[in-house]
Amino acid sequence: MKHSLKSGILEKRKSLSREEVEEKSSKIKESIYSLDEFKSSKNIMFYVSFNNEVDTINTVKELLDKSEKKVIVPFVEKGNPILQLSEIKDFNDLEPKTHGILEPKEDKIKKVDIGKLDLVIVPGIAFDKNGHRIGYGYGYYDKFLGKLNKNTTKIGLCYGFQLIEKIPEEKHDVPMDIIVTEEKVFKVADNFR
Repeated sequence: MKHSLKSGILEKRKSLSREEVEEKSSKIKESIYSLDEFKSSKNIMFYVSFNNEVDTINTVKELLDKSEKKVIVPFVEKGNPILQLSEIKDFNDLEPKTHGILEPKEDKIKKVDIGKLDLVIVPGIAFDKNGHRIGYGYGYYDKFLGKLNKNTTKIGLCYGFQLIEKIPEEKHDVPMDIIVTEEKVFKVADNFR
């Protein structure tokens, strides 16, 4: 079930034009900026988008240019299954590394403790209304999310077609608190009222 779902969604995402990605991502960015959880956060971790994911690169660049917020990005250490965190001061501090994803250059790594994060922006192939996600299958985010403080807000970003009714839950799953698409902001807690 998960495999056919993943390949169908990835195919659809791959078919998006550059203009569609930019337009949808811009709407998602505006929704993020309007969230109280975002406004009150000081230390924010962003995934660095690639392969037609919801674009975070423009948001990261904007925040680096004109914000008091600390921008933190993940990177992978060889042989360590847990994502590591680094604050970045300049977008040019990044270069393609693991799976071709932009990560901090060795000499630009400024490690950040996971306990300092207020907000985490999470990628995924699909999300459901209970906040569960399907990732890429490498397990980096599953392990990482399980180590976050309980009060760290987790926001999943996806296009409308990536938000599905139900994802089979696994015991290690850590649900998102909020899911943002170009069409709406979905607060998972509201689902249980």
